[in-house]
Amino acid sequence: MNHVRSKLQLSERRVCRVLGQHRSTQRRIAQGREDEEQLTADIVELARHYGRYGYRKIAELLRTQAGWIVNDKRVERIWRREGLKVPAKQPKRGQLWLADGSCLRLRAERRNHVWSYDFVEDRTHDGRKYRMLNIVDEFTHECIAIRIDRRLKSVDVIDVLSDLFILRGVPTHIRSDNGPEFVAKALQEWIAAVGAKTAYITPGSPWENGFIESFNARLRDELLDGEIFYSLAEARIIIESWRRHYNTVRPHVSLAYKPPAPEVFVPAMAARAAAQPQQAPPPALAPRPTMH
Repeated sequence: MNHVRSKLQLSERRVCRVLGQHRSTQRRIAQGREDEEQLTADIVELARHYGRYGYRKIAELLRTQAGWIVNDKRVERIWRREGLKVPAKQPKRGQLWLADGSCLRLRAERRNHVWSYDFVEDRTHDGRKYRMLNIVDEFTHECIAIRIDRRLKSVDVIDVLSDLFILRGVPTHIRSDNGPEFVAKALQEWIAAVGAKTAYITPGSPWENGFIESFNARLRDELLDGEIFYSLAEARIIIESWRRHYNTVRPHVSLAYKPPAPEVFVPAMAARAAAQPQQAPPPALAPRPTMH
């Protein structure tokens, strides 16, 4: 307004009359909310800690972890004002079809319906390779296991799956690519023996295994690309910690910004009552003899 006045050499009164504004609007100093400074500090701190999260995930963390009552629009306004970077969106993918026109995608319909697994490679600080076997439940989006070792073969895949089958039950399908570890005869026979079915993707088509490929990308983008592991033991500890955070804290866009397996907090009184042993009922009294 002042710039327009000086350029056109007009009075404040006349400019306000033309624009239909009250003159007091030119003297009012905008007042921010009392909690604006603290909210901004919390947003910046979360953005610093979770460098690959956008403002929507940060807003969900503010509500669930920091106790803020704030909507996405306010967080977005502060986000842009502070010059924080929003990660690029992933391109949408269409349905997958075979050459004969039949649909190829097997969609998970419930928990333990379809699991996906795949290998990811990285190096420790000394340049030595190590491999990660990542296993994801496609329905819940939960990462149910990450096995880390210098070398992983089909026998190691069987070892990991056997433990998961005992803990979580046997899935209906297990989806993977056509790597030698996954197509090994011993692994196929073992999976069939326990009652599960294999679902191999078309060779050279990793997008058909979208859930595990998306998880691998998140793992590399949010952890592996920013960490230096000096030993295999350090890698196992930090990656397992990230996996638990991924399952219990990290907001997922496809789950309405909720984690796939949030931790359940039991009230102290209920937990104490559940931990106490159940008292046996008092013994039944013998019937009193009747007098004749």
